[in-house]
Amino acid sequence: MTADALPLQTVRSAPDRLLAVLAAFDHAHPALCLTDISRRAGLTLTTTHRLVGALTEWGALERDADGLYHVGLRLWEIAALAPRGLALRQVALPYLEDLYEATHENVQLAVRDGGEVVYVEWLSGRSAVGVHIRVGARWPLHATGVGLALLAHSGQPFQEAYCAGPLTAFTPYTIADPARLRRELAEVRRSGVAVSSRQITEDALSVAAPVHGRDGGVTAAVSIVVPHATAQAAVLVPAVRLAARGISRALGWRPEAR
Repeated sequence: MTADALPLQTVRSAPDRLLAVLAAFDHAHPALCLTDISRRAGLTLTTTHRLVGALTEWGALERDADGLYHVGLRLWEIAALAPRGLALRQVALPYLEDLYEATHENVQLAVRDGGEVVYVEWLSGRSAVGVHIRVGARWPLHATGVGLALLAHSGQPFQEAYCAGPLTAFTPYTIADPARLRRELAEVRRSGVAVSSRQITEDALSVAAPVHGRDGGVTAAVSIVVPHATAQAAVLVPAVRLAARGISRALGWRPEAR
């Protein structure tokens, strides 16, 4: 979630300037001209021209026939090595597909990055409820089912810091009260699932469950999103738990051995 433009030349070191150029691109700005990159990165046009040239030569950026720059395939190749990215998606996909075939609703896989949830896979139901999700999208942890599942199993100091911070409300139903959030997280830990109702949009409900890694820690969360008006959360819980457990075992989790 980058700002539309950074103050000119606030970024000083060479690595920071390179990262500022890359951060100029986001889902709302996938293609940029050199001037736009300069403005959004907070760099002079001369500096931007030099850095963009180096990044393009290496393959991190690509220039199309209209002179616009896009993120290059070389970055995708590097990003595919992330253990919580493509590798996790490949392991999880068969279980996500099973969950989708059983429900024909939106199915999601997400990981935590700081105080946000990042979606790394999403299977969309053809007639399912519309959601503001795409691969790579970010939302605050407290406002989504997968976010609640991940937050509930993060370290206690992090949980306390998060609960004490500002809790953005997207609808009248978003959990924006710290005391209520703490109670919700305790319930997630007790039940093993998170239910998020009408928090991002008022027509959707999600049921999520944590995914455990080889060491037993929670490394991701899987969820299903359904229309709130017809939702039967209790009916969905076993299927979501089964998918999460299958992914966990595929990642090497062996609860019976612990």
